[in-house]
Amino acid sequence: MASFQKFNSFVEALAEKVHNLGSDQIKVALTNVAPIAGNSQLSDLTEISYTNCSSRDVSTTSSSQSGGTYSLVLADLTLTASGGSVGPFRYVVLYNDGAINDELIGFFDYGSSITLNDGETLEIDFGATALTVA
Repeated sequence: MASFQKFNSFVEALAEKVHNLGSDQIKVALTNVAPIAGNSQLSDLTEISYTNCSSRDVSTTSSSQSGGTYSLVLADLTLTASGGSVGPFRYVVLYNDGAINDELIGFFDYGSSITLNDGETLEIDFGATALTVA
């Protein structure tokens, strides 16, 4: 499983009501240029072309709090190349498509570049809990 890193601005954006993770549309962006912790919005990234890529919308399974700990559970997402290749990309970035500036949440580093050839898939496994805030 790729390692997850949050963007620094995500913490402030949570505190300032930029995100409603229970109802906003979360999406993934793909890039082959390393994001930095100081990035804050989608326009800070160099995205790849999505011409041959399936939907990048992520489904929220649950958004809840228990005992002062918030948990966001996301359904795993399968990206499919159709009609041509997708990539190369190394980083899968979670962002809030429902926020005004498409604010960034965090990213997964796959360690090396990936290219999906026509018909190939990549499952993005968000784990049992994609995000926990305590």
